[in-house]
Amino acid sequence: MSPTDPLHGFPESLGLELPLGAADRLVRFEALIRERGIPLGLVSSGDADRIMERHVLDSLRAAVAVEAGDASAYDLGAGGGLPGLVVAIARPRLAVRLVEARRRRAAFLELAVEELGVVNAAVIPGRVEELEEPVDLCFARALASPAESWSLARGLLRAGGRLVYFAGAHFDLPDELPGAREIRVLETAVLESTGPLVIMAR
Repeated sequence: MSPTDPLHGFPESLGLELPLGAADRLVRFEALIRERGIPLGLVSSGDADRIMERHVLDSLRAAVAVEAGDASAYDLGAGGGLPGLVVAIARPRLAVRLVEARRRRAAFLELAVEELGVVNAAVIPGRVEELEEPVDLCFARALASPAESWSLARGLLRAGGRLVYFAGAHFDLPDELPGAREIRVLETAVLESTGPLVIMAR
């Protein structure tokens, strides 16, 4: 990893201009995942040397899907804050709620939010099914199949709201999803064997 550019120019390849201090927060988040997240099983120990590329920068792709009018989002099954906390760092005007039912993971998220000073992120320690307040965006990474993720997100999205789904390199996308007015594939610069983002709009 280059000491002069720890993000390898990846934000620029996405067309993203990060706010002041964001790159430093992302580097600190990477270290936090390595030191605290791996022992909790948030990422595999085999990924210890590629957390930035495989997890942090991969999650950063979701920031491309955030539009000017978007004000709020849920990261469904947030786990280690990938992608929700990364998007919150890159998009400080977006209020991101990190939804995580598992207590130890929620505690890690609360620690990360506090240590990194991400004021637009908040942890919701509970189940996705318990959420009620509608939002503009939902994020789903390593959550479930496209159809299952849409089923969880659909009732949480405002009219016109979107689910940003991280598809694998090989994925089966349904031709139709109940209540979805649009399904589109968002091709971005990718790292390793990651697949595209699939945007499902209500």
